[in-house]
Amino acid sequence: MAEAEAIPSRAATRDQAAPPSATIWAVLRVGVAVLGAAAVIAHFDSSVSAAVELKRDIGTTIGNFFSYFTILSNSAAAVFLIWAGLRHLLQGRRIREDPPALAIGLACVTSCTLITGAVYNTLLRHLPLPQGTEPPDWSNEVLHLVVPLFLFADLLLGPRRRALPWRSLWVVVGFPLVWAIYTMVRGPLVTNPESGAPYWYPYPFLDPHDPGLAPIAGYPGVMIHVIGIAVAMIAVSALVIWWGRRAPGL
Repeated sequence: MAEAEAIPSRAATRDQAAPPSATIWAVLRVGVAVLGAAAVIAHFDSSVSAAVELKRDIGTTIGNFFSYFTILSNSAAAVFLIWAGLRHLLQGRRIREDPPALAIGLACVTSCTLITGAVYNTLLRHLPLPQGTEPPDWSNEVLHLVVPLFLFADLLLGPRRRALPWRSLWVVVGFPLVWAIYTMVRGPLVTNPESGAPYWYPYPFLDPHDPGLAPIAGYPGVMIHVIGIAVAMIAVSALVIWWGRRAPGL
């Protein structure tokens, strides 16, 4: 069967008038995008201010900040949510399919933030952070709870999205894969500005020197965590694409 036939048709819905609920959801998308961007900015300001106060290397601090998967996924989520929200508000009352780039972007940030929220709230929430790296409490909750929950609701209830072909799955999971490779290559090349150790990893389960990996320490322990998260990422991304190919939303 050709790919075009495998994708649920939206032709019959493209020219329907958007219900009021779709406009309300567009406003919510813009609002959550602004809130998420504000949380990232507040966290960035807190990190840099602490680095200045504690006389840490500013360049490394900034590089480390933008190496966190949480920061990257939430920053991307803000971009795609505000794009989706403003697009609906500016295009009038007619329903139109999302352009491919927006549809794939929404699928990607939905998958990434859901994994971010799940990993943080199950593995990282209660771990102490080095002095000067703690985000403002409200920012932390927005990035790890509010944005992931909204994107989950957006997947289930939000305005209809373009149905993506299954091959899009590899585009969606491509970003986390590239980030994981970048993180493991960069880790041994960076001096930790907090401890002075000759390595830095954004999360303890990626740090082969972390004693918390015991009884399987070192790179084997890291690989077990990476494989587990990769399997979860593929499963969540597949679920996001599958749901997007079902009946349209608002």
